[in-house]
Amino acid sequence: MRNKKVKTTIPTSLISTAAAATASQEYSSRQLGANNIPYGLQTLHSEHDKSIKLYPPSEQLPEPNINPDATTANSLDNLADNTETGSNSEAAYETPDPAYPVTIGESITIDSTAVDNQQCTWDGVQINDPVSWTPVDKYKYQPIPKQAISPGNIDSDILAIVKEMTIKEKVGQMTQIQVGQLVDCNGFLNETAVRYWINEWKVGSFLESPGNHNGRYRWYSPQTFADFTDAVQRIALENGPKIPVIWGLDSVRGANYVKGAVMFPAGIGAAATFDPQFAYDAGRIAAKDTRAAGVHWAFAPISDLGVNKLWSRTYENFGEDPYLSSQMTAASVRGYQGNYKRDRTRVAACIKHFIAYGYPFNGEDRADRHVAPHELLEFYVPPFKAAIDAGVASAMESYGVVNGEPVVMSHYYLQELLREQLGFRGMLVTDWGEINSQATVYRTAKDIRQATWATLGRTSVDMSMVADDASFGQAVLELVSSGALPESRLDESVGRILQLKKDLGLFEQPLADRSLAETVGSAQDIEAARNAVRESVTLLKNENGALPLKDSDKVLFVGPTLNSTRLMGGGWNVHWQGPSDVEGDSVYEGFGDTIVRGVESVTGSTPVYFEGTDIGGTKFIDIDEILEAAALADKIVVGLGENTYAENLGNIGELALPERQLDLVYQIAAVTDKPIVVVLVQGRPRGLGKAADIASAVVNAYLPGEYGGLPIAEILYGRVNPSGRLPYTYPATEAQASTTVWQPAYSDYSPQWAFGYGLGYSSIAYSSVAASSSILNPNSSIEVSVTVTNNGPYTQKETVMLFTNQPYHFGIAAENNRLRRFTKISLDVGQTKEIKFTLAADDLAFWNGDLKHGIQADAPVTLQINPYTQHNITTPISLTT
Repeated sequence: MRNKKVKTTIPTSLISTAAAATASQEYSSRQLGANNIPYGLQTLHSEHDKSIKLYPPSEQLPEPNINPDATTANSLDNLADNTETGSNSEAAYETPDPAYPVTIGESITIDSTAVDNQQCTWDGVQINDPVSWTPVDKYKYQPIPKQAISPGNIDSDILAIVKEMTIKEKVGQMTQIQVGQLVDCNGFLNETAVRYWINEWKVGSFLESPGNHNGRYRWYSPQTFADFTDAVQRIALENGPKIPVIWGLDSVRGANYVKGAVMFPAGIGAAATFDPQFAYDAGRIAAKDTRAAGVHWAFAPISDLGVNKLWSRTYENFGEDPYLSSQMTAASVRGYQGNYKRDRTRVAACIKHFIAYGYPFNGEDRADRHVAPHELLEFYVPPFKAAIDAGVASAMESYGVVNGEPVVMSHYYLQELLREQLGFRGMLVTDWGEINSQATVYRTAKDIRQATWATLGRTSVDMSMVADDASFGQAVLELVSSGALPESRLDESVGRILQLKKDLGLFEQPLADRSLAETVGSAQDIEAARNAVRESVTLLKNENGALPLKDSDKVLFVGPTLNSTRLMGGGWNVHWQGPSDVEGDSVYEGFGDTIVRGVESVTGSTPVYFEGTDIGGTKFIDIDEILEAAALADKIVVGLGENTYAENLGNIGELALPERQLDLVYQIAAVTDKPIVVVLVQGRPRGLGKAADIASAVVNAYLPGEYGGLPIAEILYGRVNPSGRLPYTYPATEAQASTTVWQPAYSDYSPQWAFGYGLGYSSIAYSSVAASSSILNPNSSIEVSVTVTNNGPYTQKETVMLFTNQPYHFGIAAENNRLRRFTKISLDVGQTKEIKFTLAADDLAFWNGDLKHGIQADAPVTLQINPYTQHNITTPISLTT
């Protein structure tokens, strides 16, 4: 969700608006300050709006003479009917650059050295939350709803509230502040600070977990978390505008910031199942556990396409393919939301990050993206369209710039494309500090005031995740009072914000449902997460009878990822960056397992295990003992992978795994010719060097979550037949970091392992693919069928994928292969099933360079079934005009 600074000391002042100007410099070494911008004539240019607008330098205006606490005459007549567009008149976007009083950026300080008449006595070292509970074994399951519940028009009672609000109250509803501003020097709730933000700035939204922001506890139980959020809610109902606050949280793979909540595999692992049911279950359970903490809004799902595999956020999304991502995204939204307007165990989902965030040109988080307009529409937009069609209640714009244009200030991306073309009618929030970053990071605005004016004046952004200060509120008040921004623009956003609060039931019951806490960590949820792992783990190589292991095998287990719960979780796991090295696995307090413990559970005996190397690959540990044991073992399992990370702190310069990790494999291979099995616990496809050839078997476990140990052990020992398939292209070289299955066909596609690749322990046979007609007419469809047989010796779950390609697209390079349909089936030994897909002519349409959408009717179409696991299962058809 955000690129936030990592706090290392207890804050001595509650609020510092100057922090906005320094946060980005603390965050990244790449930043350049706004003071370096030579500002004379500013040119704002859009690829989609060929006009060039010139804005003259600011001139000082007198102090505003409008009282921000007073209501002003404004028209709400059209808000109920026009909320789907979120637009002002074109004149509003051409308002000249306003001049501002010199107030924004000055520090606002509240004394928090003494809190509730107590001294600061805490040493700042977090401890485990002492609250414990016995979760129920099971509860009533809620299946995928058949109908999407979507945001709609603004209700009349909400319009009435908006009409009576002061300007400052409206600005407050559009402001979101992070929880660290509410935590005192002893790690507890600072009620004085809460009252300040509610009374002085009328703030309508808070976000994040105290565990990430100097709260007393590492991992907040649902009970303690709800105590915190309920206390804030009660203050909000008694102070300021007396409107309930909406709380947001990065519950991205389960309620990962709530103690005991079950975490599912990261998005990339969920996608590897090729079964949207698991995306639904992860969202459904995340929503329930998030709501148990008194939080109403989840910043998920993440539907960026993971194109550049160097990117530190590769693991968060559903892979590189637009169709796979669309299917998983839609199911995820249904899971988080269900009927969120009635069901108080659900939350508002937030599709993110709009748009093209997953293709940073150099692989670094927040790096600029260069995406042709037709490619944007063809590949990057479909998952967001799927979320909107599934009824997503909110959206988050992305960090940074696309083709040089800042997304948060883009009329095209956030108004024309998102609102008008895709039909999004929900609430739109910025990412962390992104408005201010236009001045402090990207150099796309002179200062925070201009960035705020451009964002609200040119786009349909409703809420600013300001995070740390009052700069947004100050800027908007001055813009409205000077006439640079009409109050009607605020009405538009506040209407959507309050409608979302109403839809979530906050006006009826703003406090947490304490009965939900007993379901957090239930056996039912644990089994659901483990089932997702069982179907996500992907067998990439299996030679020399390496797998499955036999109970009688003398197996040596080596590697840092095999005996760590936290490494299976990665980032967004207890904390933003995952548990620290100091916290280790103790933070889980028994919630979770490891692969080593899973092996012990499966075999009934304690495995022989050595760490081998630290996760950073900087040193060997017990290497002599390992080599001695390896020479005596029948098989060796080596666990490799990554440390925990999120966002910029996960930036890497190369895909290769750390040197000592790979050396561990090389040294073991030098003393034995017995099969070596490499198990990868990683958030992105790291380079394996010679280990890919040395290993007899390679297993990709992705980031399976804290309950991934047992399922992985079950797969290693053949209790479960692996059925995961790669949701991305696994690069063979550094140069292939951005290689995708849908790249132009003329480009070489020879990765280490292809998109959709994966093995099982059974022999699966496919018949020839057949089409119900050899001709596909416009506005019609055909049926594509294939029979699949399991020749044993294990029951097998098999993903059947239908791809298409064409020899050319006029004026646009034709893709290598496009995934069009998939399904996952279960086959007993000897069983045969016929699989049928429906394919329409419109499915083959593409965007060309003139941004026209259509089909290439005179080019034949090749239908392919699992081209990267079953070869030559093809048949041709023809398109007609």
